Amino acid sequence: MEQGSSTVARAGSNARLDSLHRRTHRLRTLGMALGVLPVLVVLDEIDAGWMPWAWVLFCGLAWPQLAYLHAQCSRDPFAAELRNFMVDSAMVGTLIPLMQFNLLPSVALLAVTTADKLNFGVRDLWWRSLIGVAICLGLTATLTGFAVRPASSMAVVLATLPIMVIHTLAVSLSSYRLIRRVQRQNLQLDELNRQDTLTGLGSRKHWQEQVAALLHRHHSQQQAATLLLVDVDHFKSINDRHGHAVGDDVLRGIAGVIRDAMPQGSHAGRLGGDEFALAVPVAADAARQVAEGIRNGVDALAFAGLPALRCSVSIGLAEPQPADADLRGWMEAADHALYRAKSAGRNRVSIHAQATFAQP
Repeated sequence: MEQGSSTVARAGSNARLDSLHRRTHRLRTLGMALGVLPVLVVLDEIDAGWMPWAWVLFCGLAWPQLAYLHAQCSRDPFAAELRNFMVDSAMVGTLIPLMQFNLLPSVALLAVTTADKLNFGVRDLWWRSLIGVAICLGLTATLTGFAVRPASSMAVVLATLPIMVIHTLAVSLSSYRLIRRVQRQNLQLDELNRQDTLTGLGSRKHWQEQVAALLHRHHSQQQAATLLLVDVDHFKSINDRHGHAVGDDVLRGIAGVIRDAMPQGSHAGRLGGDEFALAVPVAADAARQVAEGIRNGVDALAFAGLPALRCSVSIGLAEPQPADADLRGWMEAADHALYRAKSAGRNRVSIHAQATFAQP
């Protein structure tokens, strides 16, 4: 079961990696379109020729679609999208010299492209992309004669605002959705950690945490408490004779009986294998009635297709002792009572230090 869950998790992770290009396509289309807007304004101000215009329009309009097709048709879409990220940055490196290092849009483009790489969370991608920016910036600056005109006109400022505002909000919204999804997944994982997947009762760790708190209230507030350890009689023979699937049905049936018999404020869990534990906020006499109800309920269980199958449980009870500062001593006392119940013939309830048994 655990191996199957791991396989499913890996398959889900691989699917998300392979779909990266689809998730980034809209952001790339928006970012590139907004990014070239101030570049076009600068090109108009410096009376650039048709070749810079054509290149800028290609970067802003055609490249996002070509990048998507490149990744979509690739055998490894994730690796192809990583290459697309590098090309994005390289293009930014060519645009900065084309607008003669106009200060505001140059800084905005560098900041946005670096933030995008950080946002996607691919290790080392952001600084590798900066290397690509530097190389392409140097080559383009060499070809254009290192013309420098850093002053930004009001028109350029206004044209830069959309990428600074709209694209930043779009990326933030994408990050917010991712964070919310991770939070939901963490809640689901926490729930799985709290619950035994087979029986629906508490997991061993979660049960121990809950019962430790109950034990603390017993010592500090004199709240009544009794621990019940429930062990399935001859469970191995059930598995050997009927198979593990039927054994799982037996465990689920017994868990249902325990759940129905729990008083309010109780904590039930599966300790492992065929052993269950139930901590109830009542004294031993009342807890014995709960234990008898569980024992009788298990006696009455019937299983579809197996009318001859019957099962029983042995139950050990113990109240906390003053010396039980932690859960271990309490569990050992209940375990001793459980051992006596099984030694006396099973299908019994035994209370610690009383040597009295309820006959079936």
